[in-house]
Amino acid sequence: MGDACPYNSGMLLENLKWPEVKRIDFTSTPVVIPLGSVEQHGPHLPLTTDTEIVTALARQVESRLSERILVAPTMWLGHSPHHMNYPGTLSAEPRIYMDIVKSLVHSMVRHGAKKIFLLNGHGGNEAPVPVALRELKSELSAHKDLFVTFASYWWLGAKTLTEVRKSGVGGVGHACEMETSAMLVIAPGKVDMSQARKSGPGAALRYRVIDMQAKNPVALVSEFDELSDSGVLGEPELATEGKGRLFLDGFAASIVEFLEDFATWTPEAVKGAGS
Repeated sequence: MGDACPYNSGMLLENLKWPEVKRIDFTSTPVVIPLGSVEQHGPHLPLTTDTEIVTALARQVESRLSERILVAPTMWLGHSPHHMNYPGTLSAEPRIYMDIVKSLVHSMVRHGAKKIFLLNGHGGNEAPVPVALRELKSELSAHKDLFVTFASYWWLGAKTLTEVRKSGVGGVGHACEMETSAMLVIAPGKVDMSQARKSGPGAALRYRVIDMQAKNPVALVSEFDELSDSGVLGEPELATEGKGRLFLDGFAASIVEFLEDFATWTPEAVKGAGS
C-alpha cells in the first residue's frame, strides 16, 4: 500500500502557493486538519506514532479524493498529560491545546473554508477538542454555512477495527495490535517487535475497560503509568504488516465515505434531517 506513505500532492496545503489556495472553491471542498501527538508508545514504537498514522491516513484519503479535499499539515502537538511520566512525551495543557485548535480553524475560516474536519489520531485529544468546538460555534455564529466536525479515525473505522483485530477486549488501546500493525506498514524501521509485549489491565475491571471500542459507563482519569509499566495497553505482539494494510485501507475508506457526504452538507439539509 504505497500510497500510505508521504508523497507530493496538489491538494496538500504544504505544497500550495497562496494564489492556488485562493482559487479553491471551499463551498464544496472540505478542509482536513489532522491532529496527532508526540508521546510514549511503549518500548517498541516511536514517540511520533499517532502523528505518523493520522498523517498517512490523511494523505491516503487525499489520494482517493484527488482535488476534492484540502489537507493541512498535521498538528503534531497533542494533549498528553497522562503520558508525561514517560520520558520524551510532549504535551499542551487543555486551554492551550484548545486555543491552538481554535486558531487553526479560525485561520481556515478567514481563508474561506466552509467545511472543516478535524481528523484525530490521539485519544487524549478527545477531551479538549469538543469543548473547543463549542467555543468556536459561539465565536463563529455569524457563519451560518460553516460546519466544523471532529472524529478519531477509529470512530469512523469501527467496522474495520472489529473485522481485522484478533485481540480480545482490552487488546486495542495504546501501542497495541492496531497501532503496531499500522506502523509496520508506515515506518517498519521504527518498530522493534522484539520489545512488543502485552500489557495493561485488559478487561479485568467491569466498569473500566480500556479499549478503543469499549463504552465505559463510568469515567476515571488516570495517569498512564497507573495502568501499564511499559506504556502499552493491549496486545502488540499480535501485530503484522498484513493487518496493518487492512487497518489503514479500511480506515481510509471510512474517512473517504464521510468526507464525500460532508462535502454535500448545507444548513437547509442539516435542519431538514431532523424534521
